[in-house]
Amino acid sequence: MTRRRTRRHRRRQRREYVRNRSRAGWDMNLYRNVEDKKIAGVCAGLADHFDVAHWVVRILAVCALLFTGTLAIFAYIGAWILMSPRHPDYEEEIEEVVEYDDRRHEYQPRKMFKYSESVDTRMQRARERLDSALRRVEEMESYVTSRQYELNREFAKISD
Repeated sequence: MTRRRTRRHRRRQRREYVRNRSRAGWDMNLYRNVEDKKIAGVCAGLADHFDVAHWVVRILAVCALLFTGTLAIFAYIGAWILMSPRHPDYEEEIEEVVEYDDRRHEYQPRKMFKYSESVDTRMQRARERLDSALRRVEEMESYVTSRQYELNREFAKISD
């Protein structure tokens, strides 16, 4: 008798756990977008999650349906069941992921489908930057050890 109760209790706990995780977006901000939906909002929700246009995900879903048949339908229904709808008053806190852009020398938002340059290209660019920095240091060193620097320093003392 107690085994049945513990099994029921465990099942109830599992269901509650899945329900709570689904409501929380599976801790990945993954919801169905019911405002921009066509059928159930699964494609729109996935597009919002991956920061891609909705039509791209919908085309991928149609292609998956054409190539896999009923497997895509079952996957869509499974996602429909597992993904909870986003609340209409939900305001997404956008945490923007940034990466350093070597060309612009500043941080830029990371693009979803942008491949980074090869390691060889990045290493070559780093070598070029280090070489130019080394040239500037050599120029400064030659100026500081020159007679011109001594003369400019004496003039600066006089003008103060």
